[in-house]
Amino acid sequence: MCKMAAVMESGEDAFKQLFKFYKRRKPPPDFSEVVDFSGNLCADKVVPMKLNATAVPDAVTSRVGLRPVRDWRAFGLQGYPGFIFISNPFRRGSQRYWIRQCLKTYPQKPNICNLDMHMSPCDTQNIWERSVHSLRAPSPPRRQEKSLLERLRWVTLGYHYNWDTKVYSADHYTPFPVDLQSLSQQIASGCGFSDFKPQAGILNYYRTDSSLGIHVDESELDHNCPLLSFCFGQSSIFLLGGKRRQDPPTAMFMHSGDVMVMSGQSRLLYHAVPRIVPAPQELLTTELLTHPTPTEGQNPPETGSVLEPVSEQDWTVCLRYIQSSRINMTVRQVLGAGQSFPQS
Repeated sequence: MCKMAAVMESGEDAFKQLFKFYKRRKPPPDFSEVVDFSGNLCADKVVPMKLNATAVPDAVTSRVGLRPVRDWRAFGLQGYPGFIFISNPFRRGSQRYWIRQCLKTYPQKPNICNLDMHMSPCDTQNIWERSVHSLRAPSPPRRQEKSLLERLRWVTLGYHYNWDTKVYSADHYTPFPVDLQSLSQQIASGCGFSDFKPQAGILNYYRTDSSLGIHVDESELDHNCPLLSFCFGQSSIFLLGGKRRQDPPTAMFMHSGDVMVMSGQSRLLYHAVPRIVPAPQELLTTELLTHPTPTEGQNPPETGSVLEPVSEQDWTVCLRYIQSSRINMTVRQVLGAGQSFPQS
């Protein structure tokens, strides 16, 4: 019998039961049935996927820090048509740039973050500069007040998601980052969605005790467009369920650099993140903790690369942050071809 069967109790839907099971601290949950795309794969659940190696030229993927499409390790899941999991398609060392962007650049104005809800604009104008001193300093003997960066929970880009009304609107928009637009388009094109237009982004910042409740992403006006999700830093347990809240989910690990694409029938499935877990040390060491030189890793980025060098000073702060935190970026296309927002 599946170990998960022991978790099921009457009177509560299967998704909620598994969410509570993996969120549980005492006793700690058994992770033996969590799919790990970076390790041994369960043959009855995981389906290797062959992507179109010529969908994106190698020089184009290199400019955003990705390996050639032919080298991406892509998978699907039995029973989840349209779901694509890419196990870390990033070139060695290139995650540093995207982590720095998530912590230093994307939280800047005019983008919006959770701190804007209860602080004045002048206090949230430069979260990075107001946080680096405490994050560069050695750990204090006694706990001090968290820096603004450590208090960051979400940032919205492009069409800004309204957390109260659950909608996007034409008058609540700032320019979408060009570099993230390019990265997202290359991932989407590599998976067969060459017409994907990144228009909105939500960045979530997770501490070790954070979670994300059971939900469906349905606020976008066009659900035919895929949803892209990028993970950096610590790992997480991700639960992917069905179209009904009570459908039992599949649990999987998301590690730093992993990318998920939810398209087709999987686009409107219930999902959640019940737990942040320590990243496998070998993955962190290979990708983030060691600083590669051009002779150790890949060749230098192509001419026209969006990747800028990350200074050691900046990386010290980023590394201190991700050693106890996880960053997740979701990128969405809000409007389909020819669509516009309804008149208010």
